[in-house]
Amino acid sequence: MMQRLTQEQLSQIITEVEGLKSRQEAELDQQQVREILQELNLPPELLDEALIQLRRRQVLEVQQRRNRWIASGVVVVLVVAIASTIFFMQQQNSTLSRVSAQQDRITLVQASNSNLKTISRQDNLEVFYRVTLQDAPIGKTLNLSCNWIDPNGKIVKQNSYQTREINTSVWNTHCRYTINSATPVGNWRVQMFLEGRQLSDETFTIRNS
Repeated sequence: MMQRLTQEQLSQIITEVEGLKSRQEAELDQQQVREILQELNLPPELLDEALIQLRRRQVLEVQQRRNRWIASGVVVVLVVAIASTIFFMQQQNSTLSRVSAQQDRITLVQASNSNLKTISRQDNLEVFYRVTLQDAPIGKTLNLSCNWIDPNGKIVKQNSYQTREINTSVWNTHCRYTINSATPVGNWRVQMFLEGRQLSDETFTIRNS
């Protein structure tokens, strides 16, 4: 049974047939092409070679267009990746720039709540620099460091460490230095840094026991 067509389908078929007819009328068979070449005093025996070269150029053009699309896609991906990286770094820097020291103090392990200004020199005594940070980024870790500076202004110890994952915006951290009987007496200084940016510093005095 013949399929029934709607008026819209009929119109589409008529349009398609007219297009096919136009293309067929515009196309020439090889015999017609040979006759045209003879009229132009061109050797018709080169027609086959010319067709091969034409097909090669068409294939090459398609490949070049494809390569351009691929290259454009790669460029877009790289631009998006770079933009995303820059955005992430800006967000990270903005987050770190808000971190500051709320409180700092010098303590010994036996008295973690005190704030010492003077320490008696003795062997294997651990001095703690305890700092309370505010606006610490929850869910992140921080790269912190400390400089211990002797009375002559020389950095005699550097601590570098990474905190564990932060779970509160107010965060306690510390670095330590061990003194002994050979440690110079006088006024000392300790500094804490967050990725090169100084957060806090404190001074204390080491004296003879």
